[in-house]
Amino acid sequence: MLGEPLAAEKTAVSRAGDSDSPALTARIFVADQDSESVVRQSLSALGVQDAQFTAGNITAAIAALAKERSPQLLIVDISGDADPLSKMRDLADVCGPNTATVAIGDRNDIAFYQELKSLGASDYFLKPVTRSVFADACKALLAPGGQRSSLRTGKLIFVLGVRGGVGATTIATNLAWQLAEVKRRHTILVDLDLQTGDAALQLDAAPNRTLFEALSTPERVDKLFLERGVKQVTERLALLAALEPLNANAELSEEAFLWLLDKLVARYRFVIVEVPPAVALQFVWTLRLGSTCLLVSAPSLAGARDLARWNDMIGPNSSEHNARIVINHPAQNGGLSQSDFARALGNEPDVTIPYDRELAAAATLGIKAMQKCHAFQRGLSPIVRDFIGEAAEKSNSLFKRIFS
Repeated sequence: MLGEPLAAEKTAVSRAGDSDSPALTARIFVADQDSESVVRQSLSALGVQDAQFTAGNITAAIAALAKERSPQLLIVDISGDADPLSKMRDLADVCGPNTATVAIGDRNDIAFYQELKSLGASDYFLKPVTRSVFADACKALLAPGGQRSSLRTGKLIFVLGVRGGVGATTIATNLAWQLAEVKRRHTILVDLDLQTGDAALQLDAAPNRTLFEALSTPERVDKLFLERGVKQVTERLALLAALEPLNANAELSEEAFLWLLDKLVARYRFVIVEVPPAVALQFVWTLRLGSTCLLVSAPSLAGARDLARWNDMIGPNSSEHNARIVINHPAQNGGLSQSDFARALGNEPDVTIPYDRELAAAATLGIKAMQKCHAFQRGLSPIVRDFIGEAAEKSNSLFKRIFS
């Protein structure tokens, strides 16, 4: 049984999205008194005053961090867990991109240690924990500019409207919002339309020059550059969007973009990139990376033609890469029926998002207004569930109908 000071500290929790409550330096979840005492003494010796302790293991950490701001240093007890590696992956879903994670456990196995490191754990200590060694590790992780791993297994998602005006931006922004604010995953949205993109407008955020500078001078892109330049829309939703002058030279380098992507997938659970068709033509190799590409079209004959052309250009699906066809607003006047469109396309679309007459008015009011467009959100929900692994929990018939 842990002591009264520990029980008292459990009540002070910083909620995600509470801008008045800064993130803690250290958050600790340990299940035994001896480990708690060593951690407490080690952090005290380092001068860490804002450490918060909770009696529990990694399961408790996952539940808490889904609601709290992520700390600079996270210490979790994985001893006694039947599947700690799976739990570390779950922890990555709710953990912030800048959090260093130290695991404490009871398995003395070098292969297990290496697997933890490959999942992003900064360090692993076998019980009983030695104070001097543990304190040194924490000191290195908390030092400014210190090298640390991050629990990051970022998924890359491209959203490509095969023709203008098919709603790709609305789908990209709402998908990012759902993953970040509803499913509590750390997400970044990148709008590659540097001169006329609307992602920032829909998110009621101010674009800046960070994205343009990252693509113009990729050698500058590091952790500090991103921390200073990325627009934080909410606690869990970040944005990279520009609004360059119409007469500016906004040519993009695929090599520079790949460098930026490499940094982003190491920091965020989901990286959503809206790619205008003109940019996509320059980035075809990038679109074939390990990713999901949502090809968005209206239900028109021209849309069916262009979907087939983009599918051919991107190439066949594989275990690492897949393209999905998303049909937006099939009930609009002038569109083909679902059966006629499938016939023109040659196969059924993967996802169909129904027309929502409230969406056009809501889009001018921003992302929060669009969340009330229930038909549109229901259309997006299969995509969201699939990305976070919830689709398998639904009925098999629904999963097969949408994603077969």
